Amino acid sequence: MQKLPEPDLDYLQKVLLEMLAIPSPTGFSDTIVRYVAERLEEIGIPFEMTRRGTIRGTLKGKQSSPDRAVSAHLDTIGAIVRELKDSGRLALAPVGCWSSRFAEGSRVSVFTDHGVIRGSVLPLMASGHAFNTEIDQLPISWDHVELRLDAYATTRADCESLGLSVGDFVAFDPLPEFTDSGHISARHLDDKAGVAALLTALKAIKESGLEAEIDCHPLFTITEEVGSGAAAVLPWDVSEFVGIDIAPVAPGQQSSEHTVSVAMQDSGGPYDYHLSRHLLRLASDNEIPVRRDLFRYYHSDTQSAITAGHDIRTALLAFGCDATHGYERTHIDSLAALTRLLGAYLLSPPVFASDAQPAKGSLERFSHQLEHDAQMESETRVPTVDSLLGQRDKDP
Repeated sequence: MQKLPEPDLDYLQKVLLEMLAIPSPTGFSDTIVRYVAERLEEIGIPFEMTRRGTIRGTLKGKQSSPDRAVSAHLDTIGAIVRELKDSGRLALAPVGCWSSRFAEGSRVSVFTDHGVIRGSVLPLMASGHAFNTEIDQLPISWDHVELRLDAYATTRADCESLGLSVGDFVAFDPLPEFTDSGHISARHLDDKAGVAALLTALKAIKESGLEAEIDCHPLFTITEEVGSGAAAVLPWDVSEFVGIDIAPVAPGQQSSEHTVSVAMQDSGGPYDYHLSRHLLRLASDNEIPVRRDLFRYYHSDTQSAITAGHDIRTALLAFGCDATHGYERTHIDSLAALTRLLGAYLLSPPVFASDAQPAKGSLERFSHQLEHDAQMESETRVPTVDSLLGQRDKDP
């Protein structure tokens, strides 16, 4: 087994901080795409781009097929202008799935067709001096917040004169803080922290001079938050696809801010048995702290690829994060574990070399999840149809 190159965690934190400074709500991702493409050029990873900006790189291996892909997404949650109100304020609709509870009180940038206007997102009743306890009775929904502009705007006509329009993108300030304890707090760690981990793993491999066993395609998608991320970007001969995303740290979850998580299932169903356990074995072999977890209320780029009809094995790696899609917090421990496990996976042999070709008319090369004898032994404990019918005949 090749010794894993140690990741440059200073580089990881540097590119993460730089990416957090670049607004990239889904649909407004050109600048972040350019940034990541420049980092790939620096590392020495050739890439191509789709029409809309999804990046597909290639880390060459000893053989070209079957190859694998690893994906992180550049887009974040945000909002879009839904209405210019008669009061001079703006009604918003969410971009991505998140609660207006986390939008209230945020400083934001509104991107018009001609420039940027700053503002704040507030509940409709924002002043305790004016509304007293009524402010605590206001429902939580996007219909009950509005955007107050830092500009003279008291009418709809004022908004129009400022160049504001329905459909303008609204980006929420990330407010990053990296503490001496190793904690990293910010909005939009989902999935810029995952992107930083993937870039760092690629940098470590290129600088080490180690060669991957098979070609790998690092993917950077731009529409994961709205569900279509990797639907149309995979090369035809990819047999394994590992997504990188966020692992909720919360009651009922197993993930930790100090480990990497291997997701066994999300809202789209279970991940591939063999690929998931391959990742777990790599973590064990390389003494990387890891947890198994289930994510009931989200799906990832890998699920969008399956839904699009790709016949691939999928798995998901995730960094542990508290308050996902809110003011998020992770720890450098989790990002280091994720980066090391990504490095181990990129350098590992394919789970099944036979996946390069479909198994035509034969079961010889087809996988099984337990050794045949062990599985059949378990099945002998289950009553068969014949035994049940025989028991019926003996009953009075």
